Amino acid sequence: MAAEKRPNVLIILADDLGFSDVGSFGGEIETPNIDKIAAEGLRLTEFHTASACSPTRAMLLSGTDHHVAGIGSMAERMTADIEGKPGYEGYLNDRVVSFQEVMRDAGYETMMSGKWHLGLTSDRVPAARGFERSFCLLNGCHNHYGWEPQFEEERENVPRLAANMRRMYYDHENWLEPSDLPKDFYSTDSFTEILMGYLRDREERAKIEGPKKPFFAYLPFSAPHWPLQAPLEVVNKYKGMYDDGPEALRQKRLANLKKMGLVSESAVPAPVIAKDEDGNDTKSWEEMTPEERAASARKMEAYAGMVDRIDWNVGRLRKFLESIDEWDDTIVMFFSDNGAEGAQFEAWPLTAGGDIDAHIRKYYDNSVPNIGAYNSFAWYGSRWASASTAPGLLFKMFTSEGGIRVPFVLRYPKMAIKPGSVDHSFATVMDIMPTVLDICGVAHPGTTYQGQEVAPVAGKSWKRYLEGAEPNIHSDDHVTGWELFGRRAVRKGTWKGLFIPKPHGPEKWQLFNILEDPGETKDLAEDMPDTMAEMIELYKDYAKQNGVINQDSKSRAGSI
Repeated sequence: MAAEKRPNVLIILADDLGFSDVGSFGGEIETPNIDKIAAEGLRLTEFHTASACSPTRAMLLSGTDHHVAGIGSMAERMTADIEGKPGYEGYLNDRVVSFQEVMRDAGYETMMSGKWHLGLTSDRVPAARGFERSFCLLNGCHNHYGWEPQFEEERENVPRLAANMRRMYYDHENWLEPSDLPKDFYSTDSFTEILMGYLRDREERAKIEGPKKPFFAYLPFSAPHWPLQAPLEVVNKYKGMYDDGPEALRQKRLANLKKMGLVSESAVPAPVIAKDEDGNDTKSWEEMTPEERAASARKMEAYAGMVDRIDWNVGRLRKFLESIDEWDDTIVMFFSDNGAEGAQFEAWPLTAGGDIDAHIRKYYDNSVPNIGAYNSFAWYGSRWASASTAPGLLFKMFTSEGGIRVPFVLRYPKMAIKPGSVDHSFATVMDIMPTVLDICGVAHPGTTYQGQEVAPVAGKSWKRYLEGAEPNIHSDDHVTGWELFGRRAVRKGTWKGLFIPKPHGPEKWQLFNILEDPGETKDLAEDMPDTMAEMIELYKDYAKQNGVINQDSKSRAGSI
């Protein structure tokens, strides 16, 4: 009797996508391909990540907390008091065995194309951590067209924010500068095409070598991370759609979320907190001039174009997998690495040679019609981000729900998942590795890998829950903690403790019944002091178990 065919795995990760951006989560952006996956599979409304890019990626690819896996803080923001300490190496460390290493050792063909953000040196690139084929952006951001004119000049004249854009690419074994990229490079299109090329090669090899291995494919986009850039014909589809401003969009999306059953009818949205890095309130839509409103709306149009283009590429990848009869044999997951980006970079203090406004004026064209083009450099700010994360509080970099609650879609027709179902169970990105291993029949090596001690998986498999054999994913007494840049949170069942330093929070612990109050609007700490005290102690336990070095937070302390 022939052995049962093992499933393929495809993990598609968006970068800074908000909870309500795609159509199947209440958004107006055209995402028919993602929505079709949702209609054929399962949406999770209580799926949580870390509050920023690289910490989430470390958790995804290790099944553990990011403080264990080496990204206790983002590499770009390591300070002298924490840099190099256990869990703060700034790369995916050797205390964990990676997801792809386990899958490779189990006979899977492992491949990735996209944003890595888990190490810069040759011993820390995807090829060194289990991916047999890989093309990646090593760091956290780039011009999506690979257009970097500033680096033809002396590096010391480049502001720090722009200098982050000079990030190497790595083509499995070769370092690439932006100037080495093909002329028609656009990140979302090119990452997808490269992954499809690996899959085509797999098909061709099978004609010569015989039966194919199942594949483990990881497609981490760098969109819709700033700078906001997409083909202008796509951006222009959204012209005029956002002319009523971010609050109008936020209310429309919240109404859609309630109508679709993705949040409760009684959900109260969080207050919009829109401050610069010095704690000053930024202009509201009503306070803007007509010219400022036009530029702001155009930035949101460009953002929508980026999300639209992600969906288009998801569609063409699906079409290819269908053409080789692999789509229905593939576990497909789509989600974001954190909440939408709400930074106000125009107010961010820059060293390293000048301010970002002068840099943009010198090299880029941010005239309103050109925003979104290859030679523009724009971000959309906290008010649009708050529309993307509704009903959640704040956005990326914060441990409030707006920073850590993201859309999640799963499709695998060989499991008994009711098409189009919506599930409100609490889950985290650490659960994905054990879930996939379980479904694929692959054993995790436990606490030893290749003769070296490694951390056990912290997440839990969803397999038995999805099969109906367990009543929930995590028990009511399960505890999950978060920390980044001194922003902290802890959750147990319906309760969440939250600590957000000033100027974005009260700089004290707050208590929320998160199931009844997803916007974190009603602080119960004074009414329930014993529960608040318990949650603080649970956070301390989490920090101790995971090697968290608690820091204060003088600013948002991160931007990538």
